[in-house]
Amino acid sequence: MRLAARGAAHHLVAVVDDVEKFLAQKKCVVLCALLSVAAGKPMPKIDISKVAEILKKNHLDPAVLRRVIEELNLAVQPDPGDEEKHPQVKKQHVLLVSDPERRMPKSDFVGWVLQIPDSESPATTQDRLLKGAYDYNMTKKGRLYPAKTIGEAIENVPAKFFKEADLWVKTKTPVLVLRTDNEIPKG
Repeated sequence: MRLAARGAAHHLVAVVDDVEKFLAQKKCVVLCALLSVAAGKPMPKIDISKVAEILKKNHLDPAVLRRVIEELNLAVQPDPGDEEKHPQVKKQHVLLVSDPERRMPKSDFVGWVLQIPDSESPATTQDRLLKGAYDYNMTKKGRLYPAKTIGEAIENVPAKFFKEADLWVKTKTPVLVLRTDNEIPKG
C-alpha cells in the first residue's frame, strides 16, 4: 500500500496494490480512519461498539483491540475545558464620571470614548476631531455626504482621517455617561 496525491495536493488516496495482503494485515478500519482525518474530511459518526464488533469479526489480536477501543473512547470524550465555558455576553461601553461636588446635571447624557496621545493635552481633542471631519468633508465622498455634526463625524468619517489628526475613536455610537459621587457608603 502507498499514499498518492489525487486532485488537490492535500488530498491523499490510499492505493492498495494487493487487496488480499492488505486485508490480512487487519489494519484497514484504523487506516481508513487515519486517511480520512489526514485528508481533512470528517469521518461519519459510528458507535464505538460497532467498531469493536467489526474489529472482532476480523480476528484482531485482543490486546490490540483493547488498546484501540481505549484510544477511541478517549478520543470521543468531550474536552473538559469546553464544558466550563459560558456563552459570551454582549457588552456595551459606559463612561463613569466622578462628580463629588455635584456640578454635572442630574439627567443622563451620552458621549463617545476617544483616545489621543499621552503627551498631548485633552483640551485638543475637539480640535483633532474637527480637523478629521474637515479633511473628510473636503474629499469627494465628504462633499456628497458631509459630516454636519460631531455625532455624524464620529459615526461616519473613516478612521484614517482621525488617525492623521492623532485621534482614535473607540466607540462610534454614543455611550451613556453616568455620574458618581466617588464614595463607597459604609455599612
